[in-house]
Amino acid sequence: YFEYSPDIRRAIYTTNAIEAMHRQIRKVTKTKGAFTSDQALLKLVYLTVKEISKKWTMPVRNWGLTMQQLHIKFGDRIKAFGNSF
Repeated sequence: YFEYSPDIRRAIYTTNAIEAMHRQIRKVTKTKGAFTSDQALLKLVYLTVKEISKKWTMPVRNWGLTMQQLHIKFGDRIKAFGNSF
C-alpha cells in the first residue's frame, strides 16, 4: 500500500462512492419482498445503477495523474481501461 503514490493511495482508500452506490441498491432491493426471477432482480439493479450514474457529476480528484501513475506502474495491465488519462 505505501509503495504507491499519494494519489493512488487516495483512490484505493476512498470508497465513499462505492458505499453510496451499495446503499442505494440495497434501499431499492430491500423494499421488495421477493423477485419473480433472477432476471427481474438484475433489471432492477441495472436500472438503479443507471439512475445513480446520472447523479455522478463530481470528477475524481487528480484522476488523470492517478491513471498515468497506474499506467507507469502496471503498463499493459491498465490499458484495458482505455485512454482515460
